[in-house]
Amino acid sequence: MAALSYVNVFTHDLDALPDFYKGVFGFAEVEAIRSPIFRGIDAGGCCIGFNAQDAYGLLGLGDHANPTGVSFLLNIDVDSAAEVDRLVPVAEAAGATLIKKPYKTYYDWYQAVLRDPEGNVFRINTVL
Repeated sequence: MAALSYVNVFTHDLDALPDFYKGVFGFAEVEAIRSPIFRGIDAGGCCIGFNAQDAYGLLGLGDHANPTGVSFLLNIDVDSAAEVDRLVPVAEAAGATLIKKPYKTYYDWYQAVLRDPEGNVFRINTVL
């Protein structure tokens, strides 16, 4: 069976963006895979990889560097609605921008939508 191991994010600041996610959510870096153009953090069941801009060329994606618009959405699950509410101001204080304040969805989740300091979209959510 296949399994998702990493979701990778291209970043302009290879130290600051992983530090944002580590600081807000308490994720730990997987230091054994650190390189001059990559950082990985253990996000509990899946990892988030952060690639420096140099990785576009390494991967043969040079013509696709710096796409515009929203191209992915990270979902960070927490244990309760109270934890969603607690983490939103923590994320904002760390440099995130709140897009949609915490709300109950039609599919019975409670979530908030934010952008990290580089503009990538993420949700903090819990299943009710």
